[in-house]
Amino acid sequence: MEVNFTPELEKKLNDLAALSGRPADELVQDAVADLVDELAGTREMLDSRYDDIKSGKVKLIPGDEAFARLHERIEARRNGPA
Repeated sequence: MEVNFTPELEKKLNDLAALSGRPADELVQDAVADLVDELAGTREMLDSRYDDIKSGKVKLIPGDEAFARLHERIEARRNGPA
């Protein structure tokens, strides 16, 4: 696989590689591996939450009610003890 970077990003990558003493391609592989793992975890979490909603295990809250609750919490924190 070949990946093309903008000259600015390539310079940042090469500068980081020089500072770290690691090859640039190794840094990219590590970064992509971490990102892919994070995305896979996020996908699993979203699938699980969707399954919970679909099964009725979790009750949905209308958007206006959710925002009202959020605003109440924010105000409580603002007005609460310091």
